[in-house]
Amino acid sequence: MIDTNQSNKPTQDNQPAGLDNNWCSDALDLAQDYGMQTIAVRAGQHRSDEGEHNDPIYTTSSYVYASAADAAAHFNGTKTGNVYSRHTNPTVRTFERRLAALEGGERAVATASGMGAILTMCLAYLKQGDHIVAAKQLFGSSVGLFNNFMGKFGVSVTYVDCFDNDAWAQAIQPNTKLLFCETPSNPLGQIADLRAISDIAHQHGALFVVDNCFATPAIQRPLQFGADVVIHSATKYIDGQGRVLGGALVGSDELMQQAFVVVRSGGISMSPFNAWVFIKGLETLNLRMQAHCDNANKVAAYLEAHPNVSKVHFSGLTSHPMHNLAKQQHHRENCFGAIMGFEVKAVGEHTQQSAAWHVIDSTQMVSITNNLGDAKTTVTHPATTTHFRISQQSRDEAGVTDALIRLSVGLEDAEDIIADLARGLDSLS
Repeated sequence: MIDTNQSNKPTQDNQPAGLDNNWCSDALDLAQDYGMQTIAVRAGQHRSDEGEHNDPIYTTSSYVYASAADAAAHFNGTKTGNVYSRHTNPTVRTFERRLAALEGGERAVATASGMGAILTMCLAYLKQGDHIVAAKQLFGSSVGLFNNFMGKFGVSVTYVDCFDNDAWAQAIQPNTKLLFCETPSNPLGQIADLRAISDIAHQHGALFVVDNCFATPAIQRPLQFGADVVIHSATKYIDGQGRVLGGALVGSDELMQQAFVVVRSGGISMSPFNAWVFIKGLETLNLRMQAHCDNANKVAAYLEAHPNVSKVHFSGLTSHPMHNLAKQQHHRENCFGAIMGFEVKAVGEHTQQSAAWHVIDSTQMVSITNNLGDAKTTVTHPATTTHFRISQQSRDEAGVTDALIRLSVGLEDAEDIIADLARGLDSLS
């Protein structure tokens, strides 16, 4: 642990001490092996001289120094402390510390959005001439970033099925520097074998980066399976109520320092207010994810039994081909996340798309929106929303059919969610 008794006052010879006292984390000694819920509520906070019990919001752009020498020490790196809120902020730092503790990482770096975290990953760990191996089953904006922007700067990408370990190995090139996947994936919830892909990456000197947005550390900790970096869109479950945007990377101190330099220089910074919202979200993350998963299990069972549903993509179902792998990688029993895809049948005169739209449009309670991870259940048609910007071939390869509906199961009564979906499913004709 950091020595919290260090002073932030200059020494007698006017040479500043090496660490600002307010950079010390004294609210929870993680060496005591506390449980996840305790960490989620208390880790990372440093109380100021005001003795506040709740986490404060430091809405400041800059910071004051004890002397000119103190300011110089902060800028030249001989003293660790706040310089500018584009670099660091006390509220953001509390969020970073708490998330890192939950993921089991040494450090986290917060960003302005989930896509900002992925961009930071690219800029920190890749250069011209490098190669990425990425899963085909990715969020559409991630594919767009790789193809449309990283490609312009000379970074090439090969896409493979996230669940095909042989394909990951065969796609490796001499210039491969990074392997990237989501698991569970968006929007079909496929499961990648974290340990196997990690081993493949490390055998070839590459980094393995996992987007853990759908599972969160409440269900899955990819670093335990050999991942080097974990990515989050904090906008989703970490907030949990659809209020603010944010992202984060978690990993070793060395890798996070590279990410921090990108955020500092590129201005991909998280705001203090958003960080405070995420801190509050982390306090209830474990409790919410259990409730989300309980609801999702009930909804998935209903959908699988419905005659107008041709397929349900949800690893919590025993019929799912990666159900057992998901059980191995998810440390919370019988919890598989709350995102699922289901395909409706083209009944009567309906096409696949019109049938899917009918089910969506028939809902009265469920929110038609592209966001997910909200307390409110949300539904969208990926082929015409989240994935419409990628090519038809890419959608086909990702399994995003016109019949597919993505459902983010919320915290309402499960029976009410099911009844709302039944309005459209039962009336397909």
